[in-house]
Amino acid sequence: MYTIQNLSYAYGSKIVLSNLSFTLPIGKIIALAGENGSGKSTLLRLLAGTMQPTTGNVLYNQQTVDNTISKDVSYMPDTNNFFLKRTGDQVFEFYDTVFDDFCLNKAYKIAEFLKVDGSKLVKDLSKGQRGRLKMVVVLARNTTYYLLDEPFSGLDPIVRDQLIDGLIEFTDRTQQTIVLSTHELSEVERIIDGLLLLHNGQLLSYEAMDAIRKEWQQNAVSWMKSQYERVD
Repeated sequence: MYTIQNLSYAYGSKIVLSNLSFTLPIGKIIALAGENGSGKSTLLRLLAGTMQPTTGNVLYNQQTVDNTISKDVSYMPDTNNFFLKRTGDQVFEFYDTVFDDFCLNKAYKIAEFLKVDGSKLVKDLSKGQRGRLKMVVVLARNTTYYLLDEPFSGLDPIVRDQLIDGLIEFTDRTQQTIVLSTHELSEVERIIDGLLLLHNGQLLSYEAMDAIRKEWQQNAVSWMKSQYERVD
């Protein structure tokens, strides 16, 4: 399980994240939300071990996270520079050689489900097709945690719905956790268990969706707006 303790990150004199503490339990889908510049991508990079905190701790099973966490966690960064000169099938084969938990048969199954043409070079794919391809290689790994940075950004509603369906179809909701940053809260609300809200690099709120619906009597977007109103 992930445990985040008094986590802060600064880039030079700019404080990006400040004193975050929370846990990410197994068997949940957690949406990471916040305005642009709130620190969502930085937090995911820290969880993925591609960056180290300025102060505080990121622990995975009580061990300090570093770049070796990649063998246990499947991370999807928000980037389009993704193996541009390889075909989709070549990308699958590469991942199969790098990660012991990557399942090539599962990759082809997910690719079929998401309608990914593995014979084409990545550079020749549309943005929607690239988004699907990235989702394939992330979900084809058998890890406990999947960290997804804006997996639906810039994609049309049909593609977003297909990717959301893929998350449900190809993960085990009892044994695996998905943490995804997104601006499309209304579309992912149907699958998420919790909502972690950042504001100016701080943890504004972290609430279960059941509580948002039953206790707050709000949907995800309304709840997020109400939390911002508290600090504006």
